[in-house]
Amino acid sequence: MATRAPVTLLAVATLLLAACDGSQPLIRKKEKEPGPFPAADRPVAGIVSPRWSTEEARDRLGEAGRVMEFADIRNGMTVADLGAGEGYYTIRLAARVGPNGRVLAEDVVPAVHEGLANRVARERLDNVSVRLGLPADPRLPANSFDRIFMVHMYHEIEQPYAFLWRMRPSLRRDGLVVVVDANRPTKQHGTPPRLLRCEFAAVGYAQVGFRELRSAGGYLATFRAAGRRPDPAEIRACRMA
Repeated sequence: MATRAPVTLLAVATLLLAACDGSQPLIRKKEKEPGPFPAADRPVAGIVSPRWSTEEARDRLGEAGRVMEFADIRNGMTVADLGAGEGYYTIRLAARVGPNGRVLAEDVVPAVHEGLANRVARERLDNVSVRLGLPADPRLPANSFDRIFMVHMYHEIEQPYAFLWRMRPSLRRDGLVVVVDANRPTKQHGTPPRLLRCEFAAVGYAQVGFRELRSAGGYLATFRAAGRRPDPAEIRACRMA
C-alpha cells in the first residue's frame, strides 16, 4: 500500500492542477431557475382530446391550407408544432416545408407523443422530429424557428407566462408565433382575442396579424418578439373580461 500512495497523490494533484488552469471550473454552478411567474388569472381548460375535429372534416373546409397560407409557410422553413396531438398540422407542414425544411412536433401527453411518433415513422416523414414537451416549458432550442404553431391548445397551458417566456428565445429574427383558437372563454376551450393579445404582450410579444378564420374554428393571430424579454418579476397577469 505504501508504494502506491505517491502515485495516487500524484494523480490527485494532476487533476487539481487541470481543474485550476482556468479551462474547467472546480465546481459547476447550477443555473438559477427563473421565476416565480404569475399564475394565469383565468380558468385553464383541461386536455380532453388529442384532436379538435376529424382530419377529413378539416380538409373539406380547407383549414390547414388556409392557415399555412396566412402564416406564409414556405419551402425550407423550420417550424414547431406545439400541442401537435395526432399530427394533423405536423403531416401537412412537413409536406409544405419540403425535404429542405424541418418540423418539430411536440406534445405533453406521453401516450399522444408515442402515437404521433409511430405515425411519423409509419409515414416515413424524414423531415419531422417528435419530442415530449413540458407543461410550462416547450424546451425549444434558441434561435431555431421561423414559425411556431399553437393550434387549439393555448387555453390548455396551465402556466402561460412561464411557457411564453421560455419559448421566446427559440424564434429566429423574423420568426412568428401562429395561434389558432376559438373566440370564447378559456373554460369553454377557447381564448378571447383581447386576452390572448394581453398575455403575449406581458411577456414581450407584439401582435402583427389577426383574422377571423371560421374554417379553423375561430381566428388566427400572429405574434413576434418585440423589445426585451421582461424579468419574470415584472410580468403582470391579465384578467379575462
